[in-house]
Amino acid sequence: MQDGRDGPAVALAMRVLCEQARLVGADRLIPVASAHVAGCHDNDRGVAFAERLQADGGRVRIPTTIGAGSLDLLHPAAATVPPGRRDRALRLSHAYDALGCRATWTDAPYQGGYRPRRGDDVAWTGAGAVAYCNSVLGARSNRQHDRADLCAALTGRAPCWGLHLAENRRARILVDTAALPAQLKARDGFFPVLGSWLGAEVGDAVAVIDGLPADTSEDQLKGLADATAGLFHVAGVTPEAPTAAAALGGEPPERTIALSAAMLSAARDRLSIGSGDGLDAVAVGGPHFSLDEFALLIVLLRGRRSALPFQVCTSRHVVEALRRDDRLQVLGAAGVAIVADAGLAAIASSTGGGVLMTNSAALAGAPGAQLAFGSLEECVASAIAGRIIRDERPWW
Repeated sequence: MQDGRDGPAVALAMRVLCEQARLVGADRLIPVASAHVAGCHDNDRGVAFAERLQADGGRVRIPTTIGAGSLDLLHPAAATVPPGRRDRALRLSHAYDALGCRATWTDAPYQGGYRPRRGDDVAWTGAGAVAYCNSVLGARSNRQHDRADLCAALTGRAPCWGLHLAENRRARILVDTAALPAQLKARDGFFPVLGSWLGAEVGDAVAVIDGLPADTSEDQLKGLADATAGLFHVAGVTPEAPTAAAALGGEPPERTIALSAAMLSAARDRLSIGSGDGLDAVAVGGPHFSLDEFALLIVLLRGRRSALPFQVCTSRHVVEALRRDDRLQVLGAAGVAIVADAGLAAIASSTGGGVLMTNSAALAGAPGAQLAFGSLEECVASAIAGRIIRDERPWW
């Protein structure tokens, strides 16, 4: 491939992958079953790279989905972004289409039917998507960087290192949640906070979390994965952890952490910047909202209308489902605006410096941003009241 057998685009992609392999110390490339490429590479370099591969006749050779971008491509003219940014996003979209990528534009492609099987080697990008892929689906991927995702898509290969190797997937740390009250574990805001705490506490180390409910939902695991951004196991829930002992590979943990509500409460407080209850807007959907989350949102609204701008980020396949059963009209009547394709980071960057409340632990706490974290229930209550409202009871 590198010598040009399959054309100049594949040759370039293979040169990039071989250099990446050299840098990370991988001794070989392996076949990958799918790729998930970044939708936010609409800067000049990212667009130029995709357009060069397109001009050189490149085509993806494995199923390839696209992550959330920087604006709603279903309604690009309505996006409040500089014209140059809109133009670059549209150019990137056209290049991805020409390369044969699937226009998913979501950071949760697994909820749109693109789910690798347990044990599959894949090449995904996006911290939360990669964490979910590894942890919840049991597929194997490192977090791809700097156009390596697109190179993997064109070649069907990726360097074999990191989480592709079984020895790097065994848990070394045990997190015991037995002391946490059941009512806290049942709250939707619990899982993003747990993920944020876990990522800060263990870094790149692999942990197994013991004591979470066996019926933990896919959306709850999605919030955990997005905030953790690394491989984790949940005993009795995720595929590589039928038990905590199995996730540890039969070895004793190198470290055991007895998690308390006070520890999580402190982690939650770190996700909000500033003090007071002033609020300018609410935005949820990081990662993208699922149909089940929209059903819960409608229940929480109970026919009331938001007093503040309220945006929900989701994927285009969910928008189509909402349109079919008239839920878009219900949400619109409640003052909720639906944004497809774009991620929450794009929404946060367009708020003009006001205070934004979100249920995304990955976005909340960002340096320099005026962000407040809350559960979905707290976000809805705050949007209706026009000020930040929190329920402190389950955290103590």
